[in-house]
Amino acid sequence: MARDLYETLNLNRNASKDDIKRSYRKLARQYHPDVNKDPGAEDMFKEISRAYEVLSDDEKRARYDRFGEAGIGGNGMEGGPDFAGAGFNDISDIFESFFGGFAGGATGGRRGGRSGGPTRGDDLRYDMVLEFTEAVFGCEKEINIAHLVTCETCRGSGAKPGAGHTTCRNCGGQGQIRQARRTPFGLFTQVVPCPVCMGRGEVIENPCPTCDGRGRNQKQTSIKINIPAGVDGGSKLRVQSEGDAGERGGPPGDLFIYIGVRNHPIFRREGQDIYSSAQISYLQAILGSEMTVETVDGPHTVVVPPGTQPETVLTLDGRGVPRVGNPNRRGNHYLQLKVAIPTKLSADERELLTKIAKVRGEKVSKKEGLEGLIDSIGNLFH
Repeated sequence: MARDLYETLNLNRNASKDDIKRSYRKLARQYHPDVNKDPGAEDMFKEISRAYEVLSDDEKRARYDRFGEAGIGGNGMEGGPDFAGAGFNDISDIFESFFGGFAGGATGGRRGGRSGGPTRGDDLRYDMVLEFTEAVFGCEKEINIAHLVTCETCRGSGAKPGAGHTTCRNCGGQGQIRQARRTPFGLFTQVVPCPVCMGRGEVIENPCPTCDGRGRNQKQTSIKINIPAGVDGGSKLRVQSEGDAGERGGPPGDLFIYIGVRNHPIFRREGQDIYSSAQISYLQAILGSEMTVETVDGPHTVVVPPGTQPETVLTLDGRGVPRVGNPNRRGNHYLQLKVAIPTKLSADERELLTKIAKVRGEKVSKKEGLEGLIDSIGNLFH
């Protein structure tokens, strides 16, 4: 699981753009591998660069705040981008973020490749809350999601059927242009995506009337999700190819279902095991009994052995939570017995208990009320 981007930059989620930039400057200087030779510094610099790349962009930040890693295409799930992906090759590249996005003139900037080919669509996130027993035994849920789908008219090209693309005159088909700016440090240049063709190297002269040249349309889709038995809160399910469609006919991303589970009024779950409690009388504890208790499978009869002590735990084998992927293997249900001591006794009950105490050769209190009762009944459990 990728580290939280705000945590990477030592920020809270209400941080301003200036806060983000200041924190990035400080950390980038500290961990750049040209400066810091400590083990792990390079990996930390990659994380810092990626965090800044996302949080400094309003659109990316908004999607990250809403959907987490899934909202920005799942990048970084394996530990962060490389230097090229982060846009940094050496220490001079840090100046890009310090001086309005212009990199060192001594290097002459960098030339990247065109990005006009098909690209994979973004992953989407859906938060689903299940009832306790739905998580235990699994269920089928139908959800509605809004996602981008490939335009059926132009098939993702963005061009009107029969029309094509022409080379962008602004960048000569490179998809990038060079910008330069004079600063107190000299002339700094940077290679940036062409603002006319948006880095594609091509322009659409006759846009598709259905998608207005975007190649994708927003669509509300109903999807049935099979929730396997045994899922727990914090589980994540992946539904392939149900994310946003890719640009220019690229493959779709995936849909990630994040599972939450509501608490149950009786049961408590720990992994595959279920815990609950039941109350028995002091006579049931002494003499033993049979009683019916609730389990996730419904009512179940248990045997309380004679002489059961308070807080005894009975194990109901195989009545816990199924294992994900192997529903025939289940955990156990642990039932804790709580012995109820009456606060009041009738005269007949007290007389009978006194006789029992005499037979056992035990001294009992002659006090009346609760204090005497505690003395009397308490002796029966020792």
